[in-house]
Amino acid sequence: MKKLIYNSLYTNYSKDIMNTTIQLDKKLVKELQEIRDYPRQTYNELIQKMIKIYKNTNKNNQYDEFLHKIQQQKMKELWDNKEDEAWENA
Repeated sequence: MKKLIYNSLYTNYSKDIMNTTIQLDKKLVKELQEIRDYPRQTYNELIQKMIKIYKNTNKNNQYDEFLHKIQQQKMKELWDNKEDEAWENA
C-alpha cells in the first residue's frame, strides 16, 4: 500500500515538473547573474519574473495605444475646424 501511494505521488509530481536545457551565450548568462534579486535566485525564477514584467508592460502599452487613438480623433476634431483657420488668418 505504501509503495502504491509513493508511486502515485511521485508520478503526479514528476508530471508537473519538466526540466529542459537551453543554450545561452556566456555574455547573456553574465547579464542574468547581474540582474538577480539575490545570489541564489534560479534562472527559472528570474525568467518567470521577466515574463511577468513583460506581460504587464504589454498590457499597459495596449491601454496607452487605445487612449492615444481615442485622443487622436478628438484632437483632430478640435484642431481641424474652419473657425480656427479663419481666426489665424485675421
